[in-house]
Amino acid sequence: MTTEVRVPEPGLRERKKAATRQALHEAAVRLAIAHGADKITVEAVADEAGVSRRTFSNYFANKEEALLHGDQQRIGTLIGLVRARPPEEEPWVALTRAAERFYEQLGELDPQWVAQSRLLRTQRALAAQQVSTFAALERELAAAVGARITEADPLGIRARLMAATFMTAMRVSLHVWLEAPEDRSLLDVLRRSLAETGRGFAR
Repeated sequence: MTTEVRVPEPGLRERKKAATRQALHEAAVRLAIAHGADKITVEAVADEAGVSRRTFSNYFANKEEALLHGDQQRIGTLIGLVRARPPEEEPWVALTRAAERFYEQLGELDPQWVAQSRLLRTQRALAAQQVSTFAALERELAAAVGARITEADPLGIRARLMAATFMTAMRVSLHVWLEAPEDRSLLDVLRRSLAETGRGFAR
């Protein structure tokens, strides 16, 4: 008999903080889409969200971090889906199934996310911040992958390579799809990408 573990609901304070963080992120994305990411300022984002400059600094270090908050949330959700996969699944299979489930749950892509992704392709500062943001998340993913690896991997090299390759495949798939979104679905592009890159990790 298994015992269901219930995750406690966040309190009012945590919900308010999450709402403020989300409001700042959405304000940053709106302004970046309207004026260009390089044209907006922290002060403008704070004004758009209806908070002070000091409040902004309590949540984000810079405007790039605010812009990429949605990506951090999405990858965090994806890592959770990887951890929730059946324990008997091999690592790359679990990664692939989690990615498919992620996009199935996501449904129709958020237009703001698509617009933000297009901005990333033209803004070096945003791309650099994304690398920094994803580095920490990649370590979390590597830990989730490492828990599934049954062969010896004392340095965690296989787990890290697998996590890094998976994250790269996700990013490349999105960029390829953005070039011609009318030709095929993002999920189809992702499946092909993961199938190609996963050959090197086949048992």
